[in-house]
Amino acid sequence: MAPVVVLVGAPGCGKTTVGRALAATLGVEFRDTDADIEQMAGKPIPEIFIDEGEAHFRTLERAAVAAALAAGTGVLALGGGAVLAEETRAALIGHRVVHLSVELPDAVRRVGLGAGRPLLAINPRATLKHLLDQRRPFYAEVATETVVTDGRAPAQVAAEVAALLPR
Repeated sequence: MAPVVVLVGAPGCGKTTVGRALAATLGVEFRDTDADIEQMAGKPIPEIFIDEGEAHFRTLERAAVAAALAAGTGVLALGGGAVLAEETRAALIGHRVVHLSVELPDAVRRVGLGAGRPLLAINPRATLKHLLDQRRPFYAEVATETVVTDGRAPAQVAAEVAALLPR
């Protein structure tokens, strides 16, 4: 069994918000690997970064993604950096993966000053631009479809993703 759809994209693209709306529309479960990681670690992601570092977080993230893909839940949202891991990109082959694309102005407006986002703690705008530039090729590599989120309400994006899915 596989997830109905896996959502990937940069911070601020709406993976969690759109994912919840999409799952409700489809009548399936929603799962977010960031929430899984927090549950597994027993603490919020910013504390994982502070206490154990990014490398430890990425190890937890790879395990969380593998477990979620194997569980085959309805709508699955991956953390923005999950696609950096080659093994995660390989695991996504054969899954329906939708890249929720976002450009810098919308991402900055949605993310704000990065509260609760450890990688955006210092100079959020410049860091977010770097993350977008670094990760965009990986999102393109794993995506079976791309949906533009800029200037759109989460319900509109969820409706477009739902229309892409087989009936």
